[in-house]
Amino acid sequence: MVKLNKIYTRTGDDGTTGLADGSRIAKSAPLMAAIGDVDEANSAIGLAAAALAADSEEAAMLGRIQNEMFDLGADLATPPDIQFGFGPHEMALRIVPSQIARLEDEIDRMNDALEPLKSFILPGGTEAAARLHLARATTRRAERAAVTANADGALNPLALNYLNRLSDHLFVMTRHINVAAGGDVLWKPGATR
Repeated sequence: MVKLNKIYTRTGDDGTTGLADGSRIAKSAPLMAAIGDVDEANSAIGLAAAALAADSEEAAMLGRIQNEMFDLGADLATPPDIQFGFGPHEMALRIVPSQIARLEDEIDRMNDALEPLKSFILPGGTEAAARLHLARATTRRAERAAVTANADGALNPLALNYLNRLSDHLFVMTRHINVAAGGDVLWKPGATR
């Protein structure tokens, strides 16, 4: 359980920040860029969710995802355990296969009702879909940052899988939402030449 009585600690004034195991790293480290990008992606998902009906299936999916994004941030901030590696245990919150499988199931369910793509689509449509496209692009950046951080020091492979699957999920959700508004906004190559 998290309990924050005081927001500022001054411990980061030297340009470092603490990881879950108490170690400190530079705020400029690739790992911190990845954690920051995950936080930004989560914020973009929240912005998208705010454009949906609160009781919609899509809002419920995004609510679960936002909670998992905190799990993901905790996973990234926790170095591998000597005994458990990247496996979950009582001292480490890790992304697990069932979270990725649920994303895949939701992708498949939403995608089943969609026509196959015949063109690339533009990031737009309804306000909710446009916000989801922004969340998708931000999630892709978080994934790239996590891949970079992984090259610097090993991360949970399932965390990387989760980010990859999440951007696919957000893409399919944009299409799913735009169906009710007339469909995808299609790219027309060279249309303004």
